[in-house]
Amino acid sequence: GHVQLLPPQNVTLLSKDFAMILTWAPGEGSPPDVTYTVRYESQDRLDKWMKVPHCKNIPRTFCNLTCDLSNFYVKVRARVKAVWGRFQSPWVKSQFKDYYTDVELAPPVLNLNVKENFIHVSASFPLPTCVENLTWKYDLNLWEAGSEDKKKYEGHFRKDTVTINTTALRGNYCFSARAVYESIDLKHSEFSQPVCVLLNHKG
Repeated sequence: GHVQLLPPQNVTLLSKDFAMILTWAPGEGSPPDVTYTVRYESQDRLDKWMKVPHCKNIPRTFCNLTCDLSNFYVKVRARVKAVWGRFQSPWVKSQFKDYYTDVELAPPVLNLNVKENFIHVSASFPLPTCVENLTWKYDLNLWEAGSEDKKKYEGHFRKDTVTINTTALRGNYCFSARAVYESIDLKHSEFSQPVCVLLNHKG
């Protein structure tokens, strides 16, 4: 009985939520307990396929490569093969991408600290630790609930707190933010879900 292990399909290197991820689908007729092994190469060292220790003989069909990349400015591609017992499929390669140009952002999470006449707004980013040193910024919008008129606070560094004087604000005010990143062009995430607070409410 000759067993042929068919290679993974739809092998794609994509970016989502600040991460660079290789995804694939099982080859046709794959046994349920098949596993996968991933390697990658970068354009400045072609044909040097680097091992990815946390993506060796894994049952899942994705591999997060973000913190394995030695350089965020060089294009990389990855390859994956199926392994089952002593059988191995051929490798299948993805296309080339680089983190700097291709990263897709996720919205930051807002933290509001309401004081008597001020509100302090900070944003936390769901970042892989290895990319925390890149220059992430955020834009903040403030508006009165029900109004289309938004006050914009743009281009704040990731760790900056925005302090807003609320003395003149009465009623229900909403905040929303998006992550911003400058590579070849300016990229941004979607805006976060609005967070609303009652200000100077005389109850």
